[in-house]
Amino acid sequence: MTPYKMLSARAIAIDIAAGRMKPGDALKQADLAIDQHEEKLRVFSHRAESTRPGKKGLPLAGVSVGIKDVFDTFDMPTCYGSKIYPDHQPVSDAALVTMLRQAGATIAGKTVTTEFAWFTPGATRNPNNTAFTPGGSSSGSAAGVAAGFFAAAIGTQTGGSIIRPAAFCGVSGYKPSFRLFPTVGMKHFSWSLDTIGFFAASAADVAFVAQACSGRDLAVDNAHATPPRFGLYRSTIDSRMEDTMAAALKRVTRQIKSRGGSVATVRGPKAVENARAAHAPIQGLEARLALGDETARHRAKLSKKLRDYLQDCQSISPQDYDDARRIANRARKACHGLFDSCDVLLLPSAPGTAPRTIKSTGDSIFNQLWTLMGLPCVNVCVGRDENNLPIGLQVIAPFGKDQRALQAAHWLESNLAVIDAASKG
Repeated sequence: MTPYKMLSARAIAIDIAAGRMKPGDALKQADLAIDQHEEKLRVFSHRAESTRPGKKGLPLAGVSVGIKDVFDTFDMPTCYGSKIYPDHQPVSDAALVTMLRQAGATIAGKTVTTEFAWFTPGATRNPNNTAFTPGGSSSGSAAGVAAGFFAAAIGTQTGGSIIRPAAFCGVSGYKPSFRLFPTVGMKHFSWSLDTIGFFAASAADVAFVAQACSGRDLAVDNAHATPPRFGLYRSTIDSRMEDTMAAALKRVTRQIKSRGGSVATVRGPKAVENARAAHAPIQGLEARLALGDETARHRAKLSKKLRDYLQDCQSISPQDYDDARRIANRARKACHGLFDSCDVLLLPSAPGTAPRTIKSTGDSIFNQLWTLMGLPCVNVCVGRDENNLPIGLQVIAPFGKDQRALQAAHWLESNLAVIDAASKG
């Protein structure tokens, strides 16, 4: 087991409202964890100089939040994980950062991201085992929640940069429906794919934070006695699953059924499966344009890996891009049929647990399609392997049904905990 204790944003808010805790108390607990473990885990690219609580009575007063370093902040540098922007200081906050502050959140600092939220790893280590990757690109945000450095964090997903690090670090990661939250004030890599998301200790916590800053009805509860209908998604890439992941899927399926739930097999239609190939040309052409100035004027300060990727993207024509967009649009329409026999889909968050390397962020093969489809996804930690590394499955709902995805993830977390406790008793 790790020496870290995650903070529950929802519990903090409940305790403050009940008078059992002062807003500053939870922040002190987070600061203590940072002081003890930051040197080892390297979660922050910049730690906030002051962590005063927000105004009492606001929903996130006493809740500390980590900000992925691709979001502008007026009071801290925003460096995008790049050598090109070592001292870049925006004059205003990104829209989501403003939303969090207005809800009373305390910004703990800027969290490490991979270079421009792509694949080149940053300095962050996995709190569960520092020899293994924390995932990416939102590595610092996921690891910081897992280590108790803050109660919540925000990140972005272009391929699998929320769900995968959440799975590798053992926290709840919520990738909302596309465009549900504003991307104003963040550095884009691919504007048709970049999606803002949240990290917290559990589905209930991540739903609470997302609702508190947006005003949207996203909160989950325990009043839903009827379990959701799960659809076990079978696809052309199932062979990419590692044995640990395949075993976890079978075990969780049995546990769902033992709690009175149903699990139907859902096979991806050809239109949806064909869209897997559309992600690369859409991302590639947009990344080439989004980083056009950096490539033209600061090429030497880009990592070789990113330089080579952007060079390869030169071969993507506007016709290739438009064809890929048409394929994606057809697939999005076909996605409606995936939920004819189920409420949510269940599938791996990654091929397996975190790889034993700090030079890679892992494989996003199980995430890219769902980012392209714009569907809401939530990672659920369903166990650990022999290296104490978390195993993550993702729950996916129809477009715009974010609360359904969060509620199903909450049901899964709650009922897996009951089953595990019973099996040990």
